[in-house]
Amino acid sequence: MGSNLYQILEELQIAYRRHDHEAAFTVQQADTLYGHLPGGHFKNLFLRNKKGDRHYLLVALSDSRVDLKAVRSELEESTLSFASPERLMNRLGLTPGSVSPFGLINDPQRQVVVLLDKGLLEHDTVNFHPNDNTATLSLSRQDFLRFLEHTGHQVRMLELPR
Repeated sequence: MGSNLYQILEELQIAYRRHDHEAAFTVQQADTLYGHLPGGHFKNLFLRNKKGDRHYLLVALSDSRVDLKAVRSELEESTLSFASPERLMNRLGLTPGSVSPFGLINDPQRQVVVLLDKGLLEHDTVNFHPNDNTATLSLSRQDFLRFLEHTGHQVRMLELPR
């Protein structure tokens, strides 16, 4: 579905290192498989509001505590819950376990709002799945933020406790 991530990274002249590994479905598995890689590691949660007319991609440091009630309050939503696998596929072209901000390339209508943990700014290098949980791409924080800007999605910064 959608555009080729590697082609977009090349067009944006974004340098990255690809690390292949076994599939990682949880933060614990990720820590075991590629936690040794330098830089920030993240969990990516795909959320929806009660009506299902707004969707959010929460990009949080893997050791952040995500309090959905606090996030809901910050967003002024009455309810916030995990979106279904069908919604994830329809909006970002991804399956559970492979959620990544790189999936934003599959949302040309920019329907998904990105919620970015401010903790990301503490890391010079960031690590994300390339829309496939059998690999991890390491890239600079500046290049990642440039990628986000390229997608044109609304980005909101959140302060998440650790």
